[in-house]
Amino acid sequence: MSAAAAPAASHLIDRAYEACARLARDHYENFPVASMLVPKRMRRAVAAVYAFARRADDFADEPDYADAERLQLLAGWHDRLMRTAAGSTEAASEDDLIFVAVGDAMRRHDLPVHLFEDLLSAFRQDVTVKRYQTWADVLDYCARSANPVGRLVLRIAGHRDERLDRASDALCTALQLTNFWQDFARDWANGRLYVPLADCETFDAREASLAAASAESRQAATVPMPLAWKRVLREMSARTRQLFIEGRPVCDGVQGRLKYELRLTWLGGMRILERLDAADFEMFAHRPTLTARDIAPLVWRSAAWTRA
Repeated sequence: MSAAAAPAASHLIDRAYEACARLARDHYENFPVASMLVPKRMRRAVAAVYAFARRADDFADEPDYADAERLQLLAGWHDRLMRTAAGSTEAASEDDLIFVAVGDAMRRHDLPVHLFEDLLSAFRQDVTVKRYQTWADVLDYCARSANPVGRLVLRIAGHRDERLDRASDALCTALQLTNFWQDFARDWANGRLYVPLADCETFDAREASLAAASAESRQAATVPMPLAWKRVLREMSARTRQLFIEGRPVCDGVQGRLKYELRLTWLGGMRILERLDAADFEMFAHRPTLTARDIAPLVWRSAAWTRA
């Protein structure tokens, strides 16, 4: 690159990262995204990973497109990823800016392209798969939809440690599962069910009874969840809680401000799970979220954190 071209390239990269940060700020999430607790040296790359995944997830869930169109958009996103990994740079649109940032982050932090590809494979699966037969099938989906993000954050932080990777995988899977149970009613309305069918059968949780309760909930203010569905969701919650426990060591295995970010993420996920339990899984009546009132208690708990 010539000396004259260098400032222009630097300006483009700055624009690209700012576009990713803006996308992260504009979307509500339960858990911190490129927050002030993330070390400054990591913040731009984390925002780039988030923007890449956010837009791809939007394609998978875009209500105005048929499934074939969603898959086509995701295929195009994958093609752009591979061109970016090969060193191509385009900057004609906001989406192009995401790839400019992703490409820069990949080069600076040696981020494996297969982790980005894993995310895209999960988004494609969202389009084509609406039911999961076993718990192992759900965990396999989480291994591609959530775990790559944790591993990318660790790579951006400079960590390449199998022990931390395993703990991060457990935490990311727990967060993904918590989001499934939190969004249970929404997903059901959109034709998706993440509770494994084998466990539904074990607890005699029938989709017909869930459909009836869902239909009634559109007519009445309060409709109780069928008891069998409460039982199966309690089992899902217990399994998810165990994964949070297995994931906790990643919060102690990193240093500096990142450990507080991970503590808050862990605590925020557990708070949502606790609220689901406290509401006795009345999924059609209430969707628990984190609010501004949660910030101070979570910050205090992260500061008072002790090693497990």
